[in-house]
Amino acid sequence: MRVRTILGGTTVLLLFTGCFGAADKQAEEIAQTGEEMGAAMAAAGAAMANGGAQGSATEAVDFRELKALLPEDLPGMQRTSAEGQKNGAMGMTISEAEGRYESEGGGRITVKIVDAGAMAGMASMAMYAWAGVEIDKEDDNGYEKTTTINGRRGYEKYDRSRNSGEVNLLVGGRFIVQVEGDEVSMDDLKSALDKVDLDKLDGMKGVGVK
Repeated sequence: MRVRTILGGTTVLLLFTGCFGAADKQAEEIAQTGEEMGAAMAAAGAAMANGGAQGSATEAVDFRELKALLPEDLPGMQRTSAEGQKNGAMGMTISEAEGRYESEGGGRITVKIVDAGAMAGMASMAMYAWAGVEIDKEDDNGYEKTTTINGRRGYEKYDRSRNSGEVNLLVGGRFIVQVEGDEVSMDDLKSALDKVDLDKLDGMKGVGVK
């Protein structure tokens, strides 16, 4: 259930399997709803065009700017680590910041902010294919759905049997804010999302745009 977005190393293989593994998994799940992936990606591309700054970003935001937006702590949790990095391959650059948080009761939450604005084509669309489709699924163990949070397109998924889940938000047409956790409730995840200054992040959408 947990989604891993790890930007490590400089090879294309690590870049795409690490950073985009989570997005690929989400894209596959979306395809299973019966939607054509081509239409989903086209709609996601339109979402970026309509929600982001005009033009295309040629340079990702400095990861230090993203790292500064990570909450110092979360309700009932302390931050145990914070890191960021910027990687490039095939003419694209990606910045990411990640904070990890833990509670005394064993709950764990990870907050990630990724700048996908300098990515191109299929790679950028796969990052947020959920932004262009409607998903609403539920079973005895949990649910997943697309949603709108504070006027922004989002995606959430929760497994009640494991008390784990995630919530993702597209900000400014180029940033992905991802909150995932174990031994937590969906309310805990959304409270963590509320601690990120989304308005300030949205204000960065013009950085590197030409």
